[in-house]
Amino acid sequence: MNKNLFATVLTYPAPSSNYRGESEENRTVLQKIAKGNKEYTVISPESMRNALREMLIKAGLPCNRKRLHNQDQLAVEFKEFPNAEKYADDFLFGFLVADKDAIAKNKTLPPKRDSILRMNLAVALTPYKFDAMFNQSPLNAGASPWKNSSTSALLHREVAHTAYQYPVALAYSDCKAKPDWAKALIQAIAQLSNVAGGHARSYYEMAPKSVIARLTPSLIAGYDTYGFNEKGEFPELGRIKASDLPGDEFWVGGEIVRTLQPEQREYLDNAGVHLYENPQKLLTDLADAFLSQEAQ
Repeated sequence: MNKNLFATVLTYPAPSSNYRGESEENRTVLQKIAKGNKEYTVISPESMRNALREMLIKAGLPCNRKRLHNQDQLAVEFKEFPNAEKYADDFLFGFLVADKDAIAKNKTLPPKRDSILRMNLAVALTPYKFDAMFNQSPLNAGASPWKNSSTSALLHREVAHTAYQYPVALAYSDCKAKPDWAKALIQAIAQLSNVAGGHARSYYEMAPKSVIARLTPSLIAGYDTYGFNEKGEFPELGRIKASDLPGDEFWVGGEIVRTLQPEQREYLDNAGVHLYENPQKLLTDLADAFLSQEAQ
């Protein structure tokens, strides 16, 4: 059976003001969700997919869509009607065309396609502590040819110091038609940065500090895809045993491997878990194993 790829990425902790909501009276509010009786900041999968698209463009893959920065609102431009056979971003991220005239002119091409990359919200590892910063925006004065405001402004910005974790999933049956594009996507996840938020003024790396992955015929991950705790540990690795989760399907990399106790490492080794101290190396090798199934 074809194997599917599931992974949970844990980022390094850093100050974050990414992915803010609407501003009101110069106050920018981080988007959050509640877990239990606490709030956790989140980053949307749409913002991560946008960053991945930009990385694929820089890597030289043929991409149909690009962001326009000279418009008075969020705007993108397509070179032509979406075509998953021709453009990597159409193939990987999907599309939806609702323009009836454009659909009528391109009857040989489908007007919609699901994303083959499944992602979910990146959720903070630690609860939001109601931290905020105040910054003074100066008055644009003197002989300046333009002025945004008649006075200086005090900017109120919510911030959080946290790591984030997020799950991704790929099905081999979806990827096998374009393995080179799928491999480039996995390599981009290994180096993900510049995720949109705060007009991309915040530098926050979404690349893995640690990663837990499973390459399996199962249609579900079968483990907690938000399983990292506040210490960066992944307790569900304790489920790896003959009666529960098969060790040879798991790939574990990054700090979580570098900090393993000798007896823990020996146990996982003996169970057949693929252990990597470097998460980028893990994702490179995992991409090769995932995308070369028919040759095995």
